[in-house]
Amino acid sequence: MLSELLIFQVDLIEQLPLIFSGLLKTLQLTVVVTLLGLLGGVCILYMRISQNKLTRRAVEAYISFFIGVPLIVILFVVYYGLPQYGIRLSPFVVAVICFALNVSAYNASYMFIAYQALDRKELEAAKAQGFNSFQVYRFVTLPQVLRTSTPALSNQVISNLKDSSYAFMIGYTDVFARIQELASMNFQFFNAYLFAAIVYLVLVAVIVLFARVVEKRFLLNEV
Repeated sequence: MLSELLIFQVDLIEQLPLIFSGLLKTLQLTVVVTLLGLLGGVCILYMRISQNKLTRRAVEAYISFFIGVPLIVILFVVYYGLPQYGIRLSPFVVAVICFALNVSAYNASYMFIAYQALDRKELEAAKAQGFNSFQVYRFVTLPQVLRTSTPALSNQVISNLKDSSYAFMIGYTDVFARIQELASMNFQFFNAYLFAAIVYLVLVAVIVLFARVVEKRFLLNEV
């Protein structure tokens, strides 16, 4: 047992540069998806509260689709299915597109819940002052929605990080893919996956600490 652990440690040290490279790719994907998902959620929410009934129905269908279909299925359809029609995209591009569309749907749902709790009199007062629908959304609705939905959006960032491990199944060499390679070298799958769990736990802990700082800042601004 001790000798196996020693062998694993030696292999781990040898593979650290590749694992660190995979970690950077994991963080890159998480950051890009989080930013695009937040921007997408903001845009989708604006369309979901539109006065146009057709727009609202289309957005609701979009949200239902991406929340209802497993992310891994969407990844496989785009990465393995589109080449059948001559469309070939890199693993990173596929991951960004699929994750961003998925995360945008979830973020829009969180923000819509916050929107429903807003004081409608405040929105009507803004319209009475001459604000158009976009100005009301930008200056009145959106700041309050973002503040109220901060905890849910923070949890989504954690989900983005954890779900990024799916990307290795389409050939994206993230940190989990590198640790998988390590496990394949010495067949010590328990130690390798335990190490992967620790890596993700540390990253999640950092996100949680950062999220608490952001939430406190929003609360102070609200007061």
